[in-house]
Amino acid sequence: MEFDAAQIKVDLINWLQHIFATNGPSCKAVIGISGGKDSTIAAALCVEALGKERVFGVLMPNGSQHDIEYSYEIVKHLDIAHYEINLKNPYNYIISEIKKNIEVSNQTQINLAPRLRMAVLYAVSQSVNGRVINTSNLSEIWVGYSTRYGDSAGDFAPLAQLTVTELKQLGHILNLPIHLVDKTPEDGLSGKSDEEKMGFSYALLDAYIRTGQCEDLQAKARIDALHTQNEFKRLPMPSFPYKGTL
Repeated sequence: MEFDAAQIKVDLINWLQHIFATNGPSCKAVIGISGGKDSTIAAALCVEALGKERVFGVLMPNGSQHDIEYSYEIVKHLDIAHYEINLKNPYNYIISEIKKNIEVSNQTQINLAPRLRMAVLYAVSQSVNGRVINTSNLSEIWVGYSTRYGDSAGDFAPLAQLTVTELKQLGHILNLPIHLVDKTPEDGLSGKSDEEKMGFSYALLDAYIRTGQCEDLQAKARIDALHTQNEFKRLPMPSFPYKGTL
């Protein structure tokens, strides 16, 4: 079935309105604004669903951010309230404190920033009577391209069932700056694009997700392996199944 971006836009706006009506009728949508397409599209949808007065953007560079002008461009374009909160000092302090006792791995250094960002988003959200919008998309979720309790957290996830390919189509009809919608996805932490890190393109991944077919057997094997290895990120936290005694 062909993706109907116009209808999905309407459905998403209706869904967001219902979600907020039942889970925070007077609350603001609080979104981390990275300058990438996911946060850009999520913010635009929230503006259309709730009005710009109920959308709050948070910019969170870790020291310097080479493309932060894109974050400022989108909050200006949407005319939403926003703050910049720099993570450099708490990030460096935490890393230095850990180093006093144990060796800090490269993955620790990469994943600490998104976890700090989520802590900041919830602190801001509780301060402005808000709800945190998760901006992860299906392509990222499928292969576990996210940080657990970092960018994978949130209160509502409007984009979680849409692939990168589908999100681009949606972004093109939301009256957004095209260069933000088509911007090369990157985590802003490792210095590499998403596709460089994953080892395959989003176009190939998205086609495989939707059709179950992938002619590149090497890429298929890697996607399947990542999907399996990262299943724990998609499942609720396991808990001991004790039902108590009478």
